[in-house]
This record gives sequence, C-alpha cells and structure tokens, in this order.
Amino acid sequence: MAWFTGVVLYVLIWWSLLFAVLPFSSPATSEADPVSGWRGTPTRPFIKRTILRTTVITTIVWLCVWALIHSGWISFHHGWFAMTEDQG
Repeated sequence: MAWFTGVVLYVLIWWSLLFAVLPFSSPATSEADPVSGWRGTPTRPFIKRTILRTTVITTIVWLCVWALIHSGWISFHHGWFAMTEDQG
C-alpha cells in the first residue's frame, strides 16, 4: 500500500468511525429545547474525548486493515479479486 493510499484509507475510516463513536458518553438532555423542541442534544459533548477515542480506534482498525492487505489474504493480483487480462 502506498503512503497516499494509506492516508486516504485512514481518513475514510476515521470519518466513518466518528459517527459510530459520537453517541458514546454524551449525556442527553431530558427536557426539550424551548425554541426548536429537539430532544437528545448532548449537555456536554466532550468533543476532545470523542476525537481522541475515534483516533485510537481508527488506528487499531487501520493497522488491522494494513496487516490484512499485506498478509496476502486479500490480493488484487490473483484469486477472487484479480482482474483478468482483458479487464486491465
């Protein structure tokens, strides 16, 4: 995997996991907002903690993906994902 591909993959995984990590440890308000009527907005969103958690989890997932790609279990040169000569 080239360094640019690794960075792009890391950013995509980070952005996807951000939305998975965002709801954790953000206590929601119990009363509705008087103006909009919305419920569930976090009283304290803990953005720095959420970003740190997302970064740690993303690093672990990215390392697993990197290891999987370099292990040879997934290959675009041979096997199921290989392109035939008329496709390439």
